[in-house]
Amino acid sequence: MKVTSLADLPRLAPGAGGRRNVAIGTFDGVHVGHREVIRGNDTVLTFDPHPLAVTHPDATPKLLAPFPVKRDLIAGLGVEELVVIPFDERFAAQTAAEFVEDVLVGQLGAARVSVGENFRFGHGAKGTTALLAADGRFEVREVPLVEVAGETVSSSHVRGLVAAGDVASAAEFLGGPFLVEGEVVKGDQRGRTLGMPTANIVPDDSLVCPGHGVYAAWAHGHPAAVNIGVRPTFGFGRSLLIEAYLIGFDGDLYGETLRIAFIERMRGEKRFDSVEELVEQMEADVAQAERICSATRY
Repeated sequence: MKVTSLADLPRLAPGAGGRRNVAIGTFDGVHVGHREVIRGNDTVLTFDPHPLAVTHPDATPKLLAPFPVKRDLIAGLGVEELVVIPFDERFAAQTAAEFVEDVLVGQLGAARVSVGENFRFGHGAKGTTALLAADGRFEVREVPLVEVAGETVSSSHVRGLVAAGDVASAAEFLGGPFLVEGEVVKGDQRGRTLGMPTANIVPDDSLVCPGHGVYAAWAHGHPAAVNIGVRPTFGFGRSLLIEAYLIGFDGDLYGETLRIAFIERMRGEKRFDSVEELVEQMEADVAQAERICSATRY
């Protein structure tokens, strides 16, 4: 998949096969509703940063996925082009009519435009699906909201599930496991002294993080037991940390970007009265994580 900007977008020759089928959206998390919008399109048009970060900064949600994760999820859907518009104050001031004329027709040469039923665009969010359909120069495909288990799929609902630690339910709405990505940093190396060295990531405060607890996950091609919390057995006042013990891995990941696919929450965070009790529980967590991951490959 080619990732490009509007300025670098190659113009297509007119005629058969010379126009784009375009899916438009913010697509945070690339959940199953987003995937239905994207289905059958060769081009995806998205925005970075999230539009609310510019138009209503105080209302900006924590995102489900940083751009590299969103990019890779979209690429996995068979898309040929990902066009990224830098969303700034200048772009936010563009009217809906200007967006249609300049972007959809002028630069993308859209033959078909696919959007979700709640999609709005242009200054003041005045652009609607009806406005797109009235243009007549391209086909419009409006995708109804998708439901899973009787619940409407939305990024906000998935955020709530992840924050509550219910990553298994979140995966049903996402169409795959919830992913966290970050640089591996040095911790206090306590896991190493306990016989279970961990790869540690400091959560990005602008992104959703699973709630405190211990999870079964996949990381770097290995099943993993992942703790998210403040390590209460060893004292208070510690910052939040993601600690991943990669089962069967022997190596150094410091400075590398690690992507963790969360499969299931196994238990909550707990303070133990002794290091021996902690180690015993950690061994049980690792065994349980390995069993869970053996049935859920990623």
